[in-house]
Amino acid sequence: MQPIEHESIPRPAGHYSPIVEHAGVLYVSGQLPMDPETREVPDGIEAQSRLALENMDRLLRAAGVDRTHLIQVRVYVSDVEYWGPFNEVYSKFMGEHRPARVVVPTGPLHHGCFVEIEATAAARS
Repeated sequence: MQPIEHESIPRPAGHYSPIVEHAGVLYVSGQLPMDPETREVPDGIEAQSRLALENMDRLLRAAGVDRTHLIQVRVYVSDVEYWGPFNEVYSKFMGEHRPARVVVPTGPLHHGCFVEIEATAAARS
């Protein structure tokens, strides 16, 4: 297992690596919709969905790949009512790329966020 290090990746507050590579696969830790510099969380599910996806994308780019390398995306929403609005943002963000995906309603998420996203992607070959 090799943690990915890059100046664009903020140091995590907890005991984990934001993204690691193992055997040609990238594992992206759960990404909350927090601005990486200010730690602010935007209002609304749409804005939070975009920011969480952008945070995931930032980690993939730091590892040298883009979102078309995504294999599976796991999405946690604090309420099932957010599935539809999240899906609209997600489908625009992904375009034609359709990795495997699960959306799990969880109840409250850390920092009062409405969404958290983790992913698995193919590393560069």
